[in-house]
Amino acid sequence: MGKIRKTAAVTLAAALALAGCSSDSGTSTKNAGTGGAKDDKSPITFTMFAVDPNTNYENMQSPVGKKITELTGVTLKIDYPVGDPKQKIALMAASGEYPDLIFAKNDSNLIVDAGGFIDLAPLIEEHGPNLKKLYGDYLKRLKWSTKDQSIYFLGSFGVNEVQWEPKDGFQLQHQVVKELGFPQLKTLQDYENAIKTFKEKHPTIDGKPTIGLSLLADDWRIAQSVTNPALFATGGSDDGEWYIDEKTMKPVLHITRPEEKEYFRWLNHMNDVGLLDPESFVQKYDQYKAKISSRRVLAIIDSKWQYREAEQSLLQAGKPELTYGMYPITLNEKYKNKNFQSTGYSAGWGIGISKDCKDPVRAIKFLDWLASDEAQILNNWGIEGVHYTIENGKRVISKEEMEKRVKDPQYGKKTGIGVYGYPFPEYGFGVKDPSGQTYKVDSPEQIIEKYSDIEKEVLSKYNAKMWMDLYPKVSDFPVKPYGAAYQINIPQDTDGAIILQKCLELMRKRVPEAILAKPEKFDEVWDSFQSELERAGVKKLEAQFEELLKERIKLWNS
Repeated sequence: MGKIRKTAAVTLAAALALAGCSSDSGTSTKNAGTGGAKDDKSPITFTMFAVDPNTNYENMQSPVGKKITELTGVTLKIDYPVGDPKQKIALMAASGEYPDLIFAKNDSNLIVDAGGFIDLAPLIEEHGPNLKKLYGDYLKRLKWSTKDQSIYFLGSFGVNEVQWEPKDGFQLQHQVVKELGFPQLKTLQDYENAIKTFKEKHPTIDGKPTIGLSLLADDWRIAQSVTNPALFATGGSDDGEWYIDEKTMKPVLHITRPEEKEYFRWLNHMNDVGLLDPESFVQKYDQYKAKISSRRVLAIIDSKWQYREAEQSLLQAGKPELTYGMYPITLNEKYKNKNFQSTGYSAGWGIGISKDCKDPVRAIKFLDWLASDEAQILNNWGIEGVHYTIENGKRVISKEEMEKRVKDPQYGKKTGIGVYGYPFPEYGFGVKDPSGQTYKVDSPEQIIEKYSDIEKEVLSKYNAKMWMDLYPKVSDFPVKPYGAAYQINIPQDTDGAIILQKCLELMRKRVPEAILAKPEKFDEVWDSFQSELERAGVKKLEAQFEELLKERIKLWNS
């Protein structure tokens, strides 16, 4: 961050001028005064590009989507990428032509460098009371850098979130742990023993070979299921490609750590003994989900959001015993799983308004409305009288409706509930509205209510009520002063960006190669991979990232 852009003087001036003109334009004047654009419900369509595909996006044709349009007049036309999103973002930046709204994640700097975003700070100040309330003291974390104090996008993660459930872990079917008498599940050896014992007892399921452990390596998803778990199993926090020493704040590309070599040696062993799905490195995401839904995958290692739909299909089929528990497995008992380590509020990416936006004031007021109590409740609970009722002043979801929420993979698409949460501004899990209820349907009581009977049974056998009870507590670790390191952009016109791309390409090729190698060849393949990373310039990359990390810490903690 803090990089001097080639076109800084021109683009910043243009962005500020545009923001200023928007605030003083005829559109703004027409909507100013009492009520203003907040009450303007005349039809308007905003185009938007979002890098993260949303399988539940319903073109605002669901009950909630239509209600949003009814209340605001706004229709969103969202474009999701096919293929590499960076190419689409780079094309936008090169052409200078943008949709109204952009969610570019770690490639936001391409748009910033090209002057494609406007500064939201003056718009938030004039038209964003709900946004100011939502972000509070964290608003300063939305600033681009110490040298450029502009706010180019709104933070996309839930503010003031209380984490009630683990996001990542090592998954094992409930039927497996129950049949094996609820064995200890702390280390990779424990995990392997459970998979091996059950698979030997049940070599086939529904007439097809039982799959011990299946991984997903489809494009960027390799990080979620293959490489990041090596970090988690060896005491690292979720910082994307980075491991950061908590005492020195020195970063290293986590795949270079000797501890992780031993994790991949274990995967190599799992492949050698026939416990790893041989299709792990060739299957596509849809094939992976379908395989999980087929009932014969005993274990996966993944993030919850990646396999949620497949689990819902199993629940819908009346097979809750084939869904998964999530366990904080580590390489050995020396390490602690840091799933619950707090990032504070991590604001490194979000939705921005482009210089081509047809009405920036109307756009910021729409985003501000999305941050309001009315919108947050609508997006998370649905429509009163349809998806919930009010009893004794409290929102209540019927048992039948809650069952649909839990079991139907198409629930979000059918209702619109949750579709306009991430990456839009929102309160985090556990945050309460003025009535004392949580904005999201996520209180511990509600979470437990959604558990299946076998899930509750499994947890009780491990002396737990929730999956979080199996994990080290948030209080066991310091709050990270930089948020989530994966949100720190490496400027695209620097050596670091080129080196990182080379390192990721090597990782996607060499890690599967090492896992699938003969055990006697593993060290040779892995050591060669590390040498290639060094030749690619990994030390230079780490040095550059260290400076960016220091910049982030200074910006957020000054």
